[in-house]
This record gives sequence, C-alpha cells and structure tokens, in this order.
Amino acid sequence: MDELIKHAGQINQQLSRYGVKFGIYKNGRFNERLFPFDAISRVVSAEEWRRLEKGLIQRVDALNAFLEDIYGSKKSIIKDNVVPEEFVYLASGYLPECEGYPPPKGIYSHISGIDLVQDKNGDWFVLEDNLRIPSGASYPLIAREMCRKCSPETFRKKKIVDNRNYGALLREVMGFVNTGGANVILTPGRYNAAYFEHSLLAEMSQAILAEVGDLVVEENILYYRSYDGKQRVGSVYRRISDEFIDPLYFKRESLIGVPNIMSVYRSGNVAMVNAPGNGVADDKGIYYFVPKMIKYYLNEDPILLNAPTYLPFYEGDRKFVLENIENLVIKDVAEAGGYGVVFGNSLPKEKLAELKEKILENPRRFIAQEVIDFKGLPLMLDGKRVERKADFRAYVLTAGQTKVWPSGLTRFSTDPASFIVNSSQGGGFKDTWVLC
Repeated sequence: MDELIKHAGQINQQLSRYGVKFGIYKNGRFNERLFPFDAISRVVSAEEWRRLEKGLIQRVDALNAFLEDIYGSKKSIIKDNVVPEEFVYLASGYLPECEGYPPPKGIYSHISGIDLVQDKNGDWFVLEDNLRIPSGASYPLIAREMCRKCSPETFRKKKIVDNRNYGALLREVMGFVNTGGANVILTPGRYNAAYFEHSLLAEMSQAILAEVGDLVVEENILYYRSYDGKQRVGSVYRRISDEFIDPLYFKRESLIGVPNIMSVYRSGNVAMVNAPGNGVADDKGIYYFVPKMIKYYLNEDPILLNAPTYLPFYEGDRKFVLENIENLVIKDVAEAGGYGVVFGNSLPKEKLAELKEKILENPRRFIAQEVIDFKGLPLMLDGKRVERKADFRAYVLTAGQTKVWPSGLTRFSTDPASFIVNSSQGGGFKDTWVLC
C-alpha cells in the first residue's frame, strides 16, 4: 500500500482528468469539485466478508418481500401489527400509483446501497438502507483502475478480490427483468451530481445512456430514438427520482421525466430499475422495523444489527428520547445526504428545547439513535497520516438471486470532529479491498 500512497497525487490527477467529480446543486447554483481519493484502502478479511455478505443478502431479501407485501394485495405485515400503517402510508416515499402493479419478475430493489459502520469492537451496524437510486459504485471502480495503472505490482502481490465485475452484474440484473428490447440508463444530464457514474456504468454494462429527449412512448411501448431510428426499450436503469420520472403522474413541472413512462411500466411493458415507490422501504422510520421484517418474512434472526434506534411515535420511546436527547442523534426522516442529522450534545439548551417541541408536535417525523463511536480509518491528509471517521456502502444486486458486489464505497470525513461522511458534506472516499 505504501506504493499507492506515493502515487496518491498522480492518482487524484488522473481521476480529475477522467471527470471523477461530485457535483452539488445548491442555492440555485451548480458547483462541481473533485471527490478526494485516499490511497490507504479499507481491508476486509475473507471471513469477515462472508458474514457481511450473508447479512446483506438476508436484509435485502426481506426488504424486497416487504415492498411486494405493501404494494401487492396482501398487506399482511400491517394486518399482523408488525409495522403500523402510519409508517407506510405517511412515508414520503410511498406511491399509491404503484399499488397493484407488480414489477417484472416481482423485484422491487434491484440495486440496494446499504450503509454500514464498524464500531471499535469490530461489530458492523446498518445505518441506512438506500433502495431508490443509490449512487457511488463508479468511484471505487475507477479508483481501482487508476491504482492498477500506477502500481500493478501491488495487485499482483496481494490476494484481493477483483471488483471489475460490477458492469457484468448490472447487465445481468437489467437483462433478467428486461421485457424485450434495449437496456437503457436514463440520466437527468450533465448537471446531475452523479453524471460521471451514469456514463461509466452505461459503458461497463453495455447499456444505452439516454436523456429525456431520447425516449418516447408510443402505443404504450417505450422507445429509444437515435439517428438510426427507433429501438424498443425493455429495461430502464433510471437515475431520476420518483417525483420527476413522469410529469403526467407526479411533478408536472419536471423537465427530466418521460411522459407516460409510468403507464408503460404499470402495463408491464418495461422494467424500471429500481422500481418506483421503493422509498417507502428506506424511510428512516421504516428502518426501525427491518429486523422485525427479517424475522417475519424469512423466519431468521438478523445477522446484521441496526444502530440502537428509538421511535418517538411510541410513547415509551418518546419519553426516553425527550429525557436523553442530549446523548442521542436525532434524524429527520424526510432528509437525506447527511442533512437533517442533529447530535444532541452539540446543541445549546434553547435549541434542544425547540427540538423537543418539534418532536412532540410531529413524532412521526423523527427517529433517535444512540451514538455509535464507529471506527476511524487512517488516511493521508496534507502529507500526514491521520485518522478520520469512515462508513461503508455495500452494493447488493438482485436478479435471479441476490448477490453482493465484492467491493464497495468507503467514505470518510475530512473533519476530525465530524461523524458525517457524506460526499455532499465534503467527505472523500477510499477503495475497499476484500481479501481472497
């Protein structure tokens, strides 16, 4: 790894040349910056990976079963009082437009991004489930490629699982649910934060990269238009949020959606990866119930644990949260990307009082978690070796069976006092080495 550290500057220059940047659209302005890469990789042993893999597959299979239950005709988990109906029907990601319209092959979450942290004892905890349009797989892919070029000897000497199969896994997923036609990756365009990823994954999976003007619906069939004519589309890996995907169903002002694509989807004439409406399952309030889902649908004990979580929705939990708020992390369930996360010990008394009032006014809006003093990882910062907090996003792909990509995105905070590692909050990333 020392060889990679010596080449870190060169690797970051190459990443910049390739356009490996992260764009942030905020306050009406688009700002793009290099997503900083650190050459000291996270290393996961083969034994540790096997346990993670098993737990991730278990979790995603249960979440897919939950989505099928909620949008299908059974609603059994609600009838059996495992999940309160308020947490389903009041979730911001729940879409009544998807009720009774099962996706091709019955798969809802084809690509799941599961965020985990490891505590100082080595135990892994799931912090979030991302089942809508989880991003980030392209960064370790391209970084590993640059590292190979700078130090091929490193990868010849070390027994590291090759991560170059992500494109093949994605192609397998899209092909499995394809209803007949081309595979397309639908991007909002150049000014999307993850546009680099969209173009790289299209190339790696041999899919067509398309923008809204390239797609058209005719007689309830989706087509890709090019200079060579029209081509039917059978599978769309859409990198556009639910509310913008179809202006005739959701936000009428959307300029990046495809009119009537939802009609084609509901007719079963095209697969959408991931399925619209998945947001109900990665709602921060629903997160609390995932261990119960695993037991309910799979009749298994959870392999991976949630962070200790409290729901102010329940009277007992609400009392505990209000009495211990200064020692907890409070999360607004409607926020993402590191926003809406408040550490109680960072607030003055008057702000704590205001937060308590908000929780009392709308307890469904918040969850509270105990602070996990999660493991920091070494990195090079300004020429010095330091330690910073880091999380890990694993990518779980579901086709005929559920598989975990033997790699992932390790994100770190550049602020020594911060637990927030999101790229939108100024963090950087590392490669993750899974050992053979």
